[in-house]
Amino acid sequence: MTQTSAAPLAGRRILVTGASRGLGREMALALAEAGADLALMGARPGAALDATVAEAEALGATVLPLTCDVADPAACAAAMQAVITRFGGLDVLVNNAGLGMRAISERFNTVPTRFWEADPAAWAAIVATNVNGPFYLARLAAQQMVAQGAGKIVNISTSDQTMVRRGYSPYGPSKAALEAASRVWAQDLAGTGVTVNVYLPGGAADTDLLPPSANKRGADGNLLPAGIMRRAILWLCGPASDGQTGGRYIARLWDDSLPEAAAAEGARCRSVEKPEIM
Repeated sequence: MTQTSAAPLAGRRILVTGASRGLGREMALALAEAGADLALMGARPGAALDATVAEAEALGATVLPLTCDVADPAACAAAMQAVITRFGGLDVLVNNAGLGMRAISERFNTVPTRFWEADPAAWAAIVATNVNGPFYLARLAAQQMVAQGAGKIVNISTSDQTMVRRGYSPYGPSKAALEAASRVWAQDLAGTGVTVNVYLPGGAADTDLLPPSANKRGADGNLLPAGIMRRAILWLCGPASDGQTGGRYIARLWDDSLPEAAAAEGARCRSVEKPEIM
């Protein structure tokens, strides 16, 4: 793999799910600027995915567009095979695709939906996308990466307050499940050369997960730009983070003025032996 300062991720093969818009689009474009070879996945074909692919290609990236419902294990297997066929392997999986509370209610951030009022089909769809989907793809990616002797899995999560916030079930709990799984996967993969880390904005971000509004805000009254996710993604996907696993990194806390190692230390949550929820 040839890398230069102008293209620090040249030759690195990266799959980004949920790349059509929002956090996924921002991370994909940052990776494209860094010279990565990209498989960009959207849930369905359309103008949004086409636009992200075109922008990434304009930045000089080699791009494989993919459409896949991550809740469908057969579709995930077919998509992963397409990546391996095109690029000959996979170095990084960014599990970003997610389904938010708008599947439950378009007013969830102003009028909380009590869990017994949630439609079971919408509940199941959120869990299938946010919990099962990352597992399906991580399972396939891990098999490829273990065989290669190296690889990185980056799971995109949400703030811990959101995991237990009133009216945010099942979205919040689905991300708590993903983080718990990430900790287990990191331990399962110890010694294989494959790492697993969690990355999150650090607050509500300006994406389609929030209902459109002239005064769009998260439950805490704040709103981060989706581009905040560009801050640490190159480090998480690049060689500088080799060996770092089982970590939880917050984009809002990443200080671009610091050297990468110091910025990563400042953005990493304190590890605890026994997580507390209640």
